[in-house]
Amino acid sequence: MIQKTENTKTSAAKESLGLCELKQHKPWFDECLGFLDQRKLAKMQWLENPSQNSVDNLNNVRREASRHFRNKKKEYLKSKMKELENNSKIKNIKD
Repeated sequence: MIQKTENTKTSAAKESLGLCELKQHKPWFDECLGFLDQRKLAKMQWLENPSQNSVDNLNNVRREASRHFRNKKKEYLKSKMKELENNSKIKNIKD
């Protein structure tokens, strides 16, 4: 009985709200989760204490995180381009 009720609630929610699929992160982004946590922590500290030190800390953490994200993405794209180039040289079209 309980299982049937759960299935009914789930199906009704899917019909009315639609199925929300989780976003797939890029492979280079998985290493950056620590920077997201640091940025979130710095923002929470700024919200609790909006002093100039916390603003400066937040800006520094944001800047470092953005720089890290940008560099990781560049590294990933360079490796992909190198992989494509190597596959092109050996005439491996499938990969």
